[in-house]
Formats: sequence, structure tokens, C-alpha cells
Amino acid sequence: MSGMPGLVVEGVRDGLRLSDFKLIAFDMDSTLINIECVDEIADAAGRKAEVAAITEAAMRGEITDYKDSLRRRVALLEGVPVAALQQVYEQRLQLNPGAESLVQACQRAGLKTLLVSGGFTFFTDRIRDRLRLDAARSNVLAVEAGVLTGRMVDQPWGDICDGEEKRRTLLATCTEMGISPAQSIAVGDGANDLPMMGVAGLSVAYHAKPRVREQAMVAINEGGLDRLLEVLGA
Repeated sequence: MSGMPGLVVEGVRDGLRLSDFKLIAFDMDSTLINIECVDEIADAAGRKAEVAAITEAAMRGEITDYKDSLRRRVALLEGVPVAALQQVYEQRLQLNPGAESLVQACQRAGLKTLLVSGGFTFFTDRIRDRLRLDAARSNVLAVEAGVLTGRMVDQPWGDICDGEEKRRTLLATCTEMGISPAQSIAVGDGANDLPMMGVAGLSVAYHAKPRVREQAMVAINEGGLDRLLEVLGA
């Protein structure tokens, strides 16, 4: 266990460097960015408290069926104009402290960067481009006549990016790259991140729910994402 304030490290061998890894997979909401996008979209419908309560329970692992919880939340967004998503992006969404520094350090060290989110492509595509990430996987909100329908659109890989899909995406990316999952890092904060964190060589919890902190090899409980660089020499 680490003696660094706000940073708990267990089961990480001394001398491990960022360049020992080839891939880093990030969650988005409350990990790379400061908000839960679905909750902020719901604010436009006057339903933030209702949606946020479901989000919190899902992230804590109290709702075992993540797909059902997301469908319930998205149904409550019916009728919200797409313009509200742009307002959330411009007015409420910020990168979390240290996000840019950590991503850039990973890129300099030669790691491929992956964004895997239970959120929505409207936001993940923008964050992918902003941080120059290699790839992103998330969910597509259905839109008709400029408003959300309260449903999501099936994609070639499946219907919803839940914890199991995050795990599959990380493993498939490792296979495509010809690397072992042990050469990957997974960073998240909620229960739906645990499946990918469980197969990665290094699991990192960022200001995470209690269950996630307990299971991670590195828990950043204070400060920014770039505190991971205190654990891994660049």
C-alpha cells in the first residue's frame, strides 16, 4: 500500500513504467470528464434528480442490470432537443484534472488510447477528437425531428455498451494489437468498469465508488488523473 496521500497502490510491482504497457482504456463520465452526461441531459427535461438516482445506484453496483438501468434513464430523455446536448457539452462538461496530461504522457510512451463508455457518441466522439484518442465505443441516442426519442440505436457490435461490452472491447483491441491483456491499463470509477478493470494488467480507480476502489490496484482518491504517473515512471 502506498504512503502517498490520496493514492492507494496494491499489487503493483516496483519499477513498473508506463512504457511497459501498450494500451490504456478510459471510461468517460466522471473519469475523463467531470459529469455524468445522462444526468445533465435529463436536467433539460426537468428529470435530473430521477435520472441521477438511477445513475448513482448503477455506478455503485446496486443495480445489476446496467442495460435496463440505461434504457430506463434514456426513456426519461424523450422529447429533449438535440440542442440541449450541445449546451451540456459547451456549458457543463470539462475534462477532469490531469486528464490531458495523462493521455499525452501515454501517447508519448507509445500506448494506444481507447475510450469505452456507457454514455453517448455525441460526447465520446468529441472527447475522442479533443484528446486525439485512437478509438471510442459508446451508445447512440435515437433522434427524430431534432429531438431524442427516448431510445438507443443498435450498432453492428450490439445494443448497449455495458460492463461486459467494455471488457470485450478491451480484449478485442488487445487481440487486434497482438498484445496480452496484461499489457493494458483500464481506468474507471463505476461498477460497470469492473469487468474491463478485471482483465487489464493494471486497474485504476479514479475518485471511484467504494466497490471499485476496493478492487482496483491503484486508487486515486485525491488529485488528478495524472497522479497515475506517480505510480508508473514515464
